[in-house]
Amino acid sequence: MIIKAGCVLILVGLLQACASSGPPAASMGEVTKSSIPARSTTDYAARHDVVFRAVSLVGTPYRYGGARPETGFDCSGLIHFVYQDSLGMTLPRTTAGLNDLRSKPSREPLKPGDLVLFAISGRKVNHAGIYVGEGRFLHAPSSGGHVRIDELQASYWQRSYQGARRVLD
Repeated sequence: MIIKAGCVLILVGLLQACASSGPPAASMGEVTKSSIPARSTTDYAARHDVVFRAVSLVGTPYRYGGARPETGFDCSGLIHFVYQDSLGMTLPRTTAGLNDLRSKPSREPLKPGDLVLFAISGRKVNHAGIYVGEGRFLHAPSSGGHVRIDELQASYWQRSYQGARRVLD
């Protein structure tokens, strides 16, 4: 129940951020094209589509090899499903395949929709999730049993963090 309430708060925060109009024009001074930061509207919308679809799956049971909401998810199945369902984008179905993706966010802060990779046991990447913003990521953990959102800064995740992949740009 706490996880679902937290998800609702995240969704409300994201919706408020999208709906806010910012400061009134009079307080912004003269607005020119060069004073507006460049941002791809498509990229912005795609990232939020991914996050909204992923958050809608919180609570779905874990299932090894699972790749559908009706039957459950493992971590890579969740990622594969979310990107395919929300954007029609096909990503690798395994953590090894996700790890092999070339686009790494170098020295940039993580953005919603980035993939985060972990080596839970040993040095080989064997777990992955979707960064949803504000230091949190969504994943299908085998322990815990359900798709959930966790803090990336938690010591458990920091010990096994192997990096990220940016698939939307």
